Amino acid sequence: MLTARQISELYDAHAAGLFHYIVGILKSEAEAKDLLQELFLKLQHQGLPSVESERAWLTRLAHNMTLDWLRRHYSRRSAEERSASEPQPLFQSEADPDTAEFALRVQAALDELPPEQRSVAHLKLWQGLTFEEIAASQGIPLNTAASRYRYAIEKLRTLLRPLYDEIQP
Repeated sequence: MLTARQISELYDAHAAGLFHYIVGILKSEAEAKDLLQELFLKLQHQGLPSVESERAWLTRLAHNMTLDWLRRHYSRRSAEERSASEPQPLFQSEADPDTAEFALRVQAALDELPPEQRSVAHLKLWQGLTFEEIAASQGIPLNTAASRYRYAIEKLRTLLRPLYDEIQP
């Protein structure tokens, strides 16, 4: 069982990244907040096992809890429909119209990725996890994590090529 101080330190170190990861899957900030709270309550009672990477272990726990939540509350089909109908912006809105347009187009390209690729790309690009940590957090082989990332980057390059060509001098 963890002390309040240990939970607080873990929360301060990892909550923001876990929250963004969960929101990326659920597409609902309210549900993500609830699930994040449930995760830390579980940690408080269960404790933290001796692991090589706290971050990877916590991300895997968040991943598993999120999938369990999806299974409990929706069928896979309705979750995908809900996800597509309620896009959550990855970027904050910008006052500059060019920056705002750029963010919208990048977000649209990310939304085109299959969920498995989008999840790995998010963990790698925005959370800074290594492929080993991603593989551990999602319970997939290392090569699968790397290939999903490679496919995601290839598709993003293709989708964003017109934007790149447009902004080049």
